[in-house]
Amino acid sequence: MLKKFFADLHIHIGGGGDGSPVKITASRKLNFPNILKEAAFKKGLDIIGIIDCASPVVLKDIDKMLAEGKMRELDEGGILYSDQLLILPGAEIESREKNGGQVHYLSFFPKIRQIKEFSTTMDNYITNITLSSQAASLTGKELLKIVDYHGGIMIPAHIFTPHKSFYGRAFKTYSEIFSPAEWEMIPAIELGLSADTNMADLMPELSDKTFLSNSDAHSLPKIAREYNIMELEGLNFNSVFKALKRKSGRIKKNYGLNPELGKYHRSHCENCDSTFEVEKAVLKCPKCGSDKVIVGVKDRILEIAENKAPEHPVHRPEYIYQVPLLDIPGIGKKTAAKLFKNCGTEMDIIHNLTAAELEKCMSSRILKKIKKARQQDFSFQAGGGGTYGKVIF
Repeated sequence: MLKKFFADLHIHIGGGGDGSPVKITASRKLNFPNILKEAAFKKGLDIIGIIDCASPVVLKDIDKMLAEGKMRELDEGGILYSDQLLILPGAEIESREKNGGQVHYLSFFPKIRQIKEFSTTMDNYITNITLSSQAASLTGKELLKIVDYHGGIMIPAHIFTPHKSFYGRAFKTYSEIFSPAEWEMIPAIELGLSADTNMADLMPELSDKTFLSNSDAHSLPKIAREYNIMELEGLNFNSVFKALKRKSGRIKKNYGLNPELGKYHRSHCENCDSTFEVEKAVLKCPKCGSDKVIVGVKDRILEIAENKAPEHPVHRPEYIYQVPLLDIPGIGKKTAAKLFKNCGTEMDIIHNLTAAELEKCMSSRILKKIKKARQQDFSFQAGGGGTYGKVIF
């Protein structure tokens, strides 16, 4: 019998338990032990993918927590923390494509031994293996072979964003780099914060791919900014892989920000500081004529998509626009802390508790906003050019 689990498979590590840097642009508080506590006890997640585990700094923290008995490795793959949170150890690698493009790929491995061996191999291609998302002197095609050799799976990250992504930065079609057989080895793609199912299903070649909505968290509060509901046979790596391949289990729902909130949703002219919300793709500034345009996710999709309207395959789950607690106006860190203490986890507050239960554990002012968030009763101010959009209640 399949069970339901909440999953966010793209979480960075800012530093090691000893303070050593891992992801330079991420918070140092975002270390391995803190992530597990935040994800399990505040966010209410069941599955997380930590994508900086190839760093020896992080591997040291993993070994320490295993030795202390705070978590254990599963025979079916993955690491179980506090008997409730599944950790998929992974790595984000930046490729160097032959056409000059740069692409971020996520990779996940069932066993710690495998990611340690992967780390040793990647040390030959990366200048500093201790740091996150380091550029490798490899194409995506070459990286796929290495990941597969070490028993892992590879997934293109934030696939449409204008910086370091598969479609946004490097290719118009998978056939420019992968053979059909190689493309088949990739079970899923990550939508990223500026795209949703309606946008991605304008691309027919993605019809057989499972879509993931993940946070790409660079700080503890951003964990579960986007997430998925998975239906799985069990809480382990093998069950997640089967669900991604839709052999047993599935992604039941994608929860994410409305793409309009993404900081690269629409094209932005750096010359005249203008963002454009029009029906056609903006590749050159219509206002000042400048070519210094950061092409938005929607604009890039409109440029390369074959379909005029999204064509959803039968396996495609519903994509639900979700507003995280800290993005709801009036809910800051102190209010959120009170909600966690009185009501439970973020997943409890957003999904699990009944209206009557919510009424008992929060003020009427906050309850009104939570109800609006649950009912998607809000509007958006679009983002672009590196600036996030805003939720308007």
